[in-house]
Amino acid sequence: MSTGHHEASWRLPESDPTYLSTNIAYLQRLAQTAERGKLDSIFFADGPAQSRDVGRRPAGTLEPTVVLAAIAAVTQRIGLIATASTTYNDPYNLARRFASLDHISGGRVGWNVVTTAFVEAARNFGLDEQPPHHERYERAAEFLEVSLKLWDSWEDDAEVGDKEAGVWGDSSRVHPIEHVGRYFSVAGALTTPRSPQAHPLLVQAGSSEDGKDLAARYAEAVFTAQQTLEDAQAFYTDLKRRAVEWGRDPATVLVLPGIVPVIGATEAEAREKEDELDRLITPEYARVQLAKTLRVDPDDLPLDRELPADLPSEDEIEGAKSRYTLIVNLARRERLTVRQLIGRLGGGRGHRTFSGTAVQVADAIQDWYDHGAADGFNIMPAVLPSGLEDFVDDVVPILVERGLFRSEYAGTTLREHYGLARPANPHTLARTEVAAR
Repeated sequence: MSTGHHEASWRLPESDPTYLSTNIAYLQRLAQTAERGKLDSIFFADGPAQSRDVGRRPAGTLEPTVVLAAIAAVTQRIGLIATASTTYNDPYNLARRFASLDHISGGRVGWNVVTTAFVEAARNFGLDEQPPHHERYERAAEFLEVSLKLWDSWEDDAEVGDKEAGVWGDSSRVHPIEHVGRYFSVAGALTTPRSPQAHPLLVQAGSSEDGKDLAARYAEAVFTAQQTLEDAQAFYTDLKRRAVEWGRDPATVLVLPGIVPVIGATEAEAREKEDELDRLITPEYARVQLAKTLRVDPDDLPLDRELPADLPSEDEIEGAKSRYTLIVNLARRERLTVRQLIGRLGGGRGHRTFSGTAVQVADAIQDWYDHGAADGFNIMPAVLPSGLEDFVDDVVPILVERGLFRSEYAGTTLREHYGLARPANPHTLARTEVAAR
C-alpha cells in the first residue's frame, strides 16, 4: 500500500512522494526489511481497474507478479504472494505465470485468489456489468481445479537429461489435462515443469459464504478482516469446520486476520500517531468511497449522522459482500456516525486497528492466537516504511522471546515457512500403486 495502509499516511511529513507502488527499489527495500524480521511472506493486493479517486491517496500500481520477480532477485527466503483474479484471467496463462515465479524464486510464491468485486474491472474486459457473485465463485472453483491439474501435468522426474541415450525428457510423465468444463476447455500440459513447491501456496481472502466455501475447499492460508475477538473466533471455527467437511485437515488451512498496528514508545505516543493520521483524512473522499461500498448516494451519508436505516440487504450486494457486512455491523454495533466510521475505516478498510507499545501489540496478537481466533496475522502497517521497521525491530523480538515466532528461517520455501507439506503428484501416485500391484 505504498506509503502505508492508513489512507492519510501519504500526507505525513515523513512520507516521501517517491515511496510509491511503482518504485521497485522501494518495494525491494520493504521486502528486505520484512525478510530481516524473518516474516513468512509479503503480500500484494491488486485489481484490474482504477476504481478509486486518485485524489484520495497514491493510486498507481504495477502488475504484482512482475513486481515479485524483481523482489525474488534481491531476497533469499521470504515468501512472495500476489493477487490475481479468476474472473479476468485464463487458467493456462496464470498457472504458467505462477509456476514460473515459483521456479524463479526457488519455491517462495503464493497466489491470492480473488474473484474481483468491482464493475469497473468488468468494463475493462468487454462486460457491461460484473458477473453475479455466485457465478464468479463457481468459475473460481473450476479455475483452481484446472490450475492444479496444470501444475501436476509434469511429474517430478519427467526431466531425464540422458545425454548418452539422447533422451532429454520422459514423455510418458508429461500429461495433457484434457479438461472440459462449464467455463474452461484446456488441453494442457503446461509448458513449465513442476515447480519447487509443486503448487504455489493458495491464499484466499473472501469472507462471504461463497468465499468461505472456496477457501475451505482449496486455500492453504486465508486472509480475513475481523473487528472483535468473538467475530474472529466464530470465523475461525466456521472455516475449520468447512475444511473438515471437504475432507481436509483443518490444521492445513491457516487463518490470518489483518491487523493495522500503530506502535509508539508509550501508549500515549501511539495514540498521538493514530490521532494525527485520522486528522489528515479528507472526509469527502472517504464519504464517496463509503457510499460506493454501501451502494448508496453520498448525499445519503451526512457526516455527523449514523448510517441510514434503509441500506441494501446483503443479498442485494454483488461485490465485496463480506466487507459490506463488516462495515454495516461495525457501524450499527457501536452506533458510529459516518464521520466516526470513516475514521475507523481509514486505517485498514475494516481490518482491526490497534495502537500501543510494542509489548501491547504483541499482547494483542498473542491474545487472539491463544483464544482460537488466528493461526497468524497479516501485518498491515499504518505507515510505511517506518511502521514495518517498528514491527520488525520492536514487536518481533518480543514474539520470539515468548516462543511464538521464529528467530531464524528453518526452511527455504513458503510452504515450509507455513508448516505445509509439498503436494504429491497424482500421476506419480497412480503409477506407484500400479507398480505395487
